[in-house]
Amino acid sequence: MLNATAIDGIPEVTPDDDLAALIVSALAGEPLGDGDVIVVAHKVVSKSEGRIRRLADVEPSERARELAGQVDKDPRHVQVILDESGEILRARHGILICLTHQGFVCANAGVDASNVPGEDTVVLLPTDPDLSARRLRARIGELSGAHPAVVITDSFGRAWRVGQCDVAIGCAGIEPVEDWRGRVDANGRELKATVIAVADQLAATADLARAKDVSQPVVLIRGAARHATAEDGPGARALIRSKEQDLFR
Repeated sequence: MLNATAIDGIPEVTPDDDLAALIVSALAGEPLGDGDVIVVAHKVVSKSEGRIRRLADVEPSERARELAGQVDKDPRHVQVILDESGEILRARHGILICLTHQGFVCANAGVDASNVPGEDTVVLLPTDPDLSARRLRARIGELSGAHPAVVITDSFGRAWRVGQCDVAIGCAGIEPVEDWRGRVDANGRELKATVIAVADQLAATADLARAKDVSQPVVLIRGAARHATAEDGPGARALIRSKEQDLFR
């Protein structure tokens, strides 16, 4: 049985805050175990790492102004999106679909103004979310004596589907993908395409446990110990589909 509990008590995070210490403090009534999974919304990670831009400090390029006209966005916001992107794949319906420097294909390169204090301020994705997850896991281990898995999440749209769903953009201490190819189903038929995105499913589970209109950036999941690993593992990068296998590029 999976149990997902949204954790209260995380204050507004600012650059250079010890995020792991804030999490461990908020979890004071919940002793951690090595099979636990701590799911963290990326914005608190990004804020602690100083991944914040003030639009007042941004000078938009001609390309940013051109794209801003196409998608009806502030050219300064678009410039930040360009700075975070390796490639712009689509520009329509008020959204830029981008290939980020981290390798994600997502809306607006993950640059977002929601849940960010102050006017004209945006938050960016962590530079290396897997590294952020490994560091957070190590620091939580130092403070608590336990080494739970850590999953860092963001909300992505999905091809063919309406709405957004939280996915893993970084993880440590969890096997992000469970490959069932070569096994058999309940009727004895060989499975040839079944690869389970475990880290994404944990991210989505956590998002269901927290309210969108309150500050609950951390969710503790129990019952997923069979997916936990002693080593940090390959990270969420293992979930990124190669361009050669991508049906939409």
